[in-house]
Amino acid sequence: MVGPLINALVIVVCSVLGCFLIKGIPQRFEELIRKANGLAVVFVGIKGAMENQNVLLLIISMITGAVIGELIDIDKWMNRLGQWAERKLGMSAVPNEAEMPVTAASGQKTRAGKAGHSFSKGFVSASILFCTGSMAIVGSMQSGLQGNHEILFAKTVLDGSMSLIFSASLGIGVAFSALPVLVYQGGIVLASQAIGGLLRPEIIQEMSAVGSLIIAGIGFNFLGIKEIKVANLIPAIFIPCLWLALV
Repeated sequence: MVGPLINALVIVVCSVLGCFLIKGIPQRFEELIRKANGLAVVFVGIKGAMENQNVLLLIISMITGAVIGELIDIDKWMNRLGQWAERKLGMSAVPNEAEMPVTAASGQKTRAGKAGHSFSKGFVSASILFCTGSMAIVGSMQSGLQGNHEILFAKTVLDGSMSLIFSASLGIGVAFSALPVLVYQGGIVLASQAIGGLLRPEIIQEMSAVGSLIIAGIGFNFLGIKEIKVANLIPAIFIPCLWLALV
């Protein structure tokens, strides 16, 4: 669990630094940096998806995963989790709509809504970005199977730099993505130790390709082209494992 723990810790530290030290940069810089990162994320996602060796399986995984994710509505539950954490920390401008003064209701509602959206969006976007992709899957498996944390340490450096930028524009919600990162990667590490060598390299490759394509969706969201409920696509990552295991 050394790799996941260090990864989560660096995300928290860099997010706090980005939120409070880089927060003062002009809005035009924040917007341009976010779009530049969006382009980079799209490239990384598509590049990883190109490692896919079975296009039909990729399509089936995305469609099946989308149906499952939409039925569960993972995006809604992750947003609710982010809003719950925000309320617990006392970060909402107005915790209860009924408590708002009538004369200030309109302005307060708007400010609270924006704050909640920013916190939840930072939490959800960062969680998906840091949890999906080949480095999270392969690195955690390598850590669990071989005790080699090299890939997760490299991922930690990347996640830390992204946390600095994202938290400057999306707020402290990015720091809370460390929790799902720890649970997700730690779960893969423990599962890898349990199942040993049952997962063949082709299964890992296809799971990573699907995860990378989902990462590209995050990039499009940062570019503001079209909002995609990327969280609802997460189940697609595990479809290749089930499919290839059956085959």
